[in-house]
Amino acid sequence: MLLLSTNKFLPIVIVCAITQCQASPDRLVKIGSGTKKTPFVTLRLIEVRVGTLWRSYLTSVLEPEILPPHVVIDLYQKRWRIEDAFNVVKRLLGLSYLWTGSINGIKLQIWATWLFYAVLVDLGDAVAEELSLPFDSISLEMIYRGLYYFHSASSRGEAHDPVKYFAHPDIRKCLGIVKRQRKPKQKLIVAPFPEKQRGSNQFFFQYPPQTPLTTCLQA
Repeated sequence: MLLLSTNKFLPIVIVCAITQCQASPDRLVKIGSGTKKTPFVTLRLIEVRVGTLWRSYLTSVLEPEILPPHVVIDLYQKRWRIEDAFNVVKRLLGLSYLWTGSINGIKLQIWATWLFYAVLVDLGDAVAEELSLPFDSISLEMIYRGLYYFHSASSRGEAHDPVKYFAHPDIRKCLGIVKRQRKPKQKLIVAPFPEKQRGSNQFFFQYPPQTPLTTCLQA
């Protein structure tokens, strides 16, 4: 399955419209020049409006019954999941360093590390389900670091289920199991009289326009 975003410089020929929804148009399109090197390829173009901007997605799945538009958008937002997996495995679980130089030892390390990562993901998914939260809001790093505290509590007979342990309000707040939401960026008010200048161009701080690199070189 092909799934990617498009831009305004990609030549697209509209074939037909699948849906007439103005909020998220869904159409069949052709891309390419029709030559042997770049023949025409039929794809599906899905557009969605986010605020004041339009975002476009191309997919090779032409049937909306198999891949609805909202699923396409959700899948594209998760395109970095594989990069996150490699980041956790190498940085958190230590796969960036090899314990031995033998081929068999390296294979065992890779196999054991990815197996533990799968267990860690399943544990994080179970905690997210227990808290009725999406999986992306759970910190796998803090669950991994919290296993030490769960082991200590289990040795004292205070905890037996890791899912219930990490989902406990005090534990998840202390360990930071749920990721903190980023605060929205606030604009700097520079108007000397905010009450009178509200809504004008001088109300918020405006970044100076950047000079293109070609202009700098010509100067």
